[in-house]
Amino acid sequence: MTPADIIKKVRRLEIRARHLVTDSVTGAYHSSFKGRGMDFEEVREYAIGDDVRTIDWNVSAKMDRPFVKVFREEREMTLILLIDVSASGVFGSVEQSKRERAAEIASVLAFSATQNNDKVGVLLYTDEVEHYIPPKKGRRHILRVIRDILFFKPNGRGTSHKTALEYLNRVQRRKTVVFMISDFLDLAPGTLLFDKLALTNQHHDLISIALSDPRESTLSEVGLITLEDAETGEMVEIDTSNKSTRKRYASLAQERQQNFSNQMRKKGLDWIQACTDQPYLPALRNLFARRASRH
Repeated sequence: MTPADIIKKVRRLEIRARHLVTDSVTGAYHSSFKGRGMDFEEVREYAIGDDVRTIDWNVSAKMDRPFVKVFREEREMTLILLIDVSASGVFGSVEQSKRERAAEIASVLAFSATQNNDKVGVLLYTDEVEHYIPPKKGRRHILRVIRDILFFKPNGRGTSHKTALEYLNRVQRRKTVVFMISDFLDLAPGTLLFDKLALTNQHHDLISIALSDPRESTLSEVGLITLEDAETGEMVEIDTSNKSTRKRYASLAQERQQNFSNQMRKKGLDWIQACTDQPYLPALRNLFARRASRH
């Protein structure tokens, strides 16, 4: 792909993401994440209805009448996009691959953050940390983020969420909003990684987006096919004309998804599912609404 083709694709994705980032999405994003705290702004004379707990007794004593402290929310936050770019992400049986869907969702989140004057950074990982862009503001920065998510060529093929989370916790000491976007296909029931996710969520505000493709849960009846694990290279031949084989395949996929859902719920972690053949904005809006109601 030529540089001109890359620029064209990035711009096309920018236009689509800006179209999707409506006022409702931006407002929902704003209301679902708290700022870092409250900053003192000024003192003013007490007015009926003011909270008596905000009275500044020192100033009131000097002025011989009540004054209150006025605070404003320190709104500016940092958003980190933690994106799995392992080999399984190139799979796609519909219009978008999982990596392309990850790039679109990341773009929507990045532009929502930009409209709230938040900084945006990105960490791309496989079984190692592949690429880190420190948080910044500005359109040029966001376009660079989109370009790298789409076209960065990783060295690794496997997946290590643990490595990525540990690196994140080292480079981001202050509380940060983190969206972790992955297919999470490598997570077995009972894995300690769910504990690592919960631990990261104690230091940051972690939300996971689980990508999937429809062919990962259902098989079409097309006879003998060979499936290859993109990360390990392992190959297996399957007879899709066998009804019990298709049923077993679907059952295992449903079991894997249910185990993931149960573990995330058990650890109290926020997450949504994003399948490449379905709209993801309703799930994203619902997530923001749930978080806003908790706040």
